[in-house]
Amino acid sequence: MLLERIASEMNRLKFYIAHAQNLPFIQNMEKRIQSASLLLDASLGHCFVGGLEHRDESEWLLGHLEMDLKMIIKKSRHVSTRAVNSFWKYLLQENSGLHVFDFLANSILKEVLSAIQKGKPGAFSPGRPTEFLINYKSSLDFLVHLEGYCPSRSSVTKFRAEAIYNEFMKQWNVGVYFSLRFQEIAGALDSALAATSLIPVQNSHSGHQNSQDLTLRQSVTLLESLRSCWREDVLIFSCADKFLRLTLQLLSRFSNWLSSGLDARKTGNTSSSSGYEWAASAVPNDFLYIIHDINCLVTEVCGDYLDHVLQLLSSCSIDVLDLVKKSILQGGQSLNGLIPLAINAITEALVDESVKGLKDVKAIATTFRMTNKPIPSRHSLYVSGLLTPLKKDFLDMEKHNPYLTKETMNELRHGAATAITGRYYDMVAEIVSVAKKTESSLQRLKKGAQRRTGVSSDVSDPAVSDTDKLCMQYFLDIQEYGRNLSALGVDAKEIPAYQSLWHCVAPPDRQNVINW
Repeated sequence: MLLERIASEMNRLKFYIAHAQNLPFIQNMEKRIQSASLLLDASLGHCFVGGLEHRDESEWLLGHLEMDLKMIIKKSRHVSTRAVNSFWKYLLQENSGLHVFDFLANSILKEVLSAIQKGKPGAFSPGRPTEFLINYKSSLDFLVHLEGYCPSRSSVTKFRAEAIYNEFMKQWNVGVYFSLRFQEIAGALDSALAATSLIPVQNSHSGHQNSQDLTLRQSVTLLESLRSCWREDVLIFSCADKFLRLTLQLLSRFSNWLSSGLDARKTGNTSSSSGYEWAASAVPNDFLYIIHDINCLVTEVCGDYLDHVLQLLSSCSIDVLDLVKKSILQGGQSLNGLIPLAINAITEALVDESVKGLKDVKAIATTFRMTNKPIPSRHSLYVSGLLTPLKKDFLDMEKHNPYLTKETMNELRHGAATAITGRYYDMVAEIVSVAKKTESSLQRLKKGAQRRTGVSSDVSDPAVSDTDKLCMQYFLDIQEYGRNLSALGVDAKEIPAYQSLWHCVAPPDRQNVINW
C-alpha cells in the first residue's frame, strides 16, 4: 500500500510539473524530482523482481500501476526464465483480477507497435513486397504467440476485438501488396505475349526431349506466373481469393491471346497494329509445339497444380474447396478447347498449298467443249500432284517434330483431306452445272433452228455429249484421287464431299457403289 501511495503522489506531482514547468521554483526542484523518480523506479523494480522470485501476491498490485513494459522486460533479465514465464501465465489468468486482455493488448501489443513505428517504420511499407511479406508473416507469428497466453477461445476472440489489435493489423496494407504482385505477375505474362513471334526455349535436358517439357517461352511464362500466385514467398492467405481470381485471369489471358491470334490469321488481320504478328509468321510445325504445350499445361493445371492449391487452402470449408476446384478445372479445360483451333490452323496452311493444283480442273472444261475428242480413258496428269504438297508437309513434320503424336497426325490427315476434297467438289460441281446448262441451251437453240428450216426435229443427238465426256474425265480423275487418298491413309468413301463428288460425275450405272 505504501508503494501505491508513493506512486499516486508521484503521478500527481508529474501532473503539476507538466502544467507549471516554467515556474522558477519548479525549475529549482527539477533535479530533486528526477532523483525521486529514479528512486521510485528502482524500488518498483526490486518489488517486481521479488514478486517473480517469491510469488508474493501483494506484489501483483504492480499490475495496477502504469508500469512501462520496457522496464518490466529490462528487470526480468535478472530473473530466471521459469520465473518470468510463471509471472506472465499468472498475470494472464482470467481470475487474476488484473484485466488480463487489456494488459495483453494495450500494454504488450501496444508497446511492440510503438517500437516498430519508431524504430523501423519502413517495415509496414508494401513498396518492397518481398521484405513486406517477411515482416507481415513475422507479425502474424507474433500475434499467434501472444494468443497462446489466452486461456480460452473466447479470450482469443476478445483479444482480437481490441482496438490496438485492429490498429496493429491496419498497419499492414495487404491490398497495396497484392496490387504490386498483380502488376508483377500479370505484367510478366503480358510482356511474353507481346512478342511478335513464337519464341522457342532451350531444352533443359541437354538435347534430350522430355514429353513434359514446354517448348515455347509464352507457355513457360504462363506456368511460371500461375505458380507465382501460390508460392510461399508471394501468397498472403487473407488474399487467397484475389490470387485465385488472378490465376483464372492468367489462364483466360493466354486463351484469348491464342484464340484471337488464330482468328486474326484466318481473317488476314495480322498487321503490326493488331498485335498478332506471331500468328502470321507461324508455320505448321509451330502449331504442333502449341498443341504439345497446351497438353502439358492442361495436365499440370488440372493435376499437381490443383492439388497444391487445394493443399494450401485445406483449412477452408468443403464448399469453398469444391468451388476452387471447379474454377481451376474449368480454366484448365478452357485451354483444351484451343487444340482444335491450332489443328485447324495447320490444316488450313496445308490445304492452301495443295489446292493450288486445282487450277487445272477448270482447264479440262475447255478441252471437250465443241470438239470431236473421243471419250477419255485415263485420269488427268494434275491429279497425281494434287496431294504431293500434303505428303511433303506430313513427312517434314514427322521427321523434324518430336511432339507430333499419332492421334494428331491422323486428325491432320483427315482434316486436310476433307478440306481439299470439299474445295475439289465445289469447283467440279460448278463447272459441271454450267456445262449442263450451256448444253441444254444449245440443244434448245438447235431444235428451234431445225423447226424454222423445216429440217426434221426427230434427228437424234449424238450418243455421247460434250458434258458426258467432261463428266467421264472428272470421274476418272476422282477415282485416281481416291486411290491417292488411300495411299495417304485416308478412306475417301468416309468423306461426305467425296461422296457428293462421285454422285456429281459418275455414270448412271456407277452411282450406287463407290469403288476404284
